[in-house]
Amino acid sequence: MESIAVKNLYKIYKISQRQEGFTGMVKYLFHPQYKEKEAVKGISFSIQQGECVAFLGANGAGKSTTIKMLTGIMKPTDGKISVMGNDPFRERIRNGGKIGVVFGQKTQLWWDISVKDSFELLHSIYEIPDNVYEENLNLFKKILELEEFMDQPARKLSLGQRVRADIAAALLHDPPVLFLDEPTIGLDVAVKQKVYQFLQYINKEKKDHDFVDEPRSERYGMAVSETYHSGKGRNFI
Repeated sequence: MESIAVKNLYKIYKISQRQEGFTGMVKYLFHPQYKEKEAVKGISFSIQQGECVAFLGANGAGKSTTIKMLTGIMKPTDGKISVMGNDPFRERIRNGGKIGVVFGQKTQLWWDISVKDSFELLHSIYEIPDNVYEENLNLFKKILELEEFMDQPARKLSLGQRVRADIAAALLHDPPVLFLDEPTIGLDVAVKQKVYQFLQYINKEKKDHDFVDEPRSERYGMAVSETYHSGKGRNFI
């Protein structure tokens, strides 16, 4: 069964071209000019339940743009996307309940409230059954060692703590698909290892989810997008 299907996907940005000075500003006001930049060019692929997939490419290759289109954050210029049978952009609410998303340089935690309270808000937003919420929360607290900072606001967390909390937050509602965009950027080797060990464990234990990831490889100077899929249903990208 296909979890994700992409066909002839394009994303073209229009970049304004304005001359310097007052004259250039006036000309642009009445006759704006743009040039087009092709960020994603006609890609097609499919991802089956249980499959693991990685996106590899240099900076600017379109990996993050592709993930943003897969999650419904960005509208494609052309092409078709299906995530668990939904169009991510047109069916954002329905799609949002079936995916988890972690962006390494942003957080989904509320900045000034405790991690615990952020989790409770997500509990309500996603209408997670109490037993599922408690089971997942206890599992994540143990494996990701969240207990020590559950009462701290997100703004006081270290980068490693925040990433661990964000991954837990993205998985609380048991999404069939998880997207990760450079989740380990800026982390030391030990924390990176802990994050990937957790993902491997969840991928093995939770047989009904998909995960999509884009960490950054400093060694090769390129960004890496990885999609982890469990044996039956959950996909990690």
